[in-house]
Amino acid sequence: MLRLESRPVPTAGAGQALIRVQATPVHASDLHVVRGRYGFSPGFPAVGGYMECVGRIEALGPQTGGRLRIGERVVVAAVPAVPGPRVAGTWQEYLVADTHRLLPVPGRLSDSSACQLAVNPLTALLLVNRELDVQPGEWLLQTAAGSTVGRLVVQLAGHLGIRTINVVRRRDAVAEIKALGGDEVICTEDEDLLQRVTEIAGPAGVRKAVDCVAGHLGAQVSQALAPGGEAVVYGALSTHRQTDPAALTIPLSARSLIYETKVVRGFWLNRWFGAASPADVLDALCEVRTLVTDGVLSIPQGRPFPLEDFAEAVSFAEAPAHGAKPLFVFDDGRDRDEEGSV
Repeated sequence: MLRLESRPVPTAGAGQALIRVQATPVHASDLHVVRGRYGFSPGFPAVGGYMECVGRIEALGPQTGGRLRIGERVVVAAVPAVPGPRVAGTWQEYLVADTHRLLPVPGRLSDSSACQLAVNPLTALLLVNRELDVQPGEWLLQTAAGSTVGRLVVQLAGHLGIRTINVVRRRDAVAEIKALGGDEVICTEDEDLLQRVTEIAGPAGVRKAVDCVAGHLGAQVSQALAPGGEAVVYGALSTHRQTDPAALTIPLSARSLIYETKVVRGFWLNRWFGAASPADVLDALCEVRTLVTDGVLSIPQGRPFPLEDFAEAVSFAEAPAHGAKPLFVFDDGRDRDEEGSV
């Protein structure tokens, strides 16, 4: 159960900063954590929000070096490493964060864009550049092209000269993805995915794919791979609210995997944060910041909610086709002696 509480403002320890939060998103993954359906549990009771926020540095603890200064506006990459240490929820007015998870952001970047910088744009960049190393001119097949990450993949691919085959569920989404720069769009409402991939990329299929749906569609993605091809699964939209164990799988062909040496593997941003060095994390975040600031990647404007309206924000986040990402926003004129949190 979610409830609003007040508690003392925390104190930054060694290598940490106290952040006065300005805006933080309500991600679907945050709600999965609350309901115990995610890949980790913070240990309850806990403050919600486990991914990212933007705010200003209120205080610096000892041993923080000279990279950051008090009053600086920063993005907090609060994504917990798995396996990893404590989880600091972002749905609160003040939070403490390790300084190697802080990225200064320019004033011309809105709070709405800045507070969504460290999860979806970073995921798109890592999938395309690090996980699959897709080269200019190559085909990249992706499902859930209309999702936030899917749209960012389309934009990034266009910037890098990568050709995309984008899978959507609804016919009215085709024009939207085309307008974003998607080269080809397959609508599963009235088109056969395997047939269309063959028509577009040839009978051999594609060598690189990302999947956010899993289930039957994920299996079709693996079938569409060329021999030696790779598919990275980073989500399982088809399994949401499912209780049937059979619906929580990707039915892969063993013969195809063995004789065509195809690779299907997972990607989870939390685990990447646990495996990457602080320097690698900062480098990737800096690259994302540049792409967003330069307008290569466009993050949709979020819908602001005061923390007091958390129930409405959560309901909005779970509404079908809700569009804008709900954001908790905070008033800078609040009392410094205590903070509110959900």
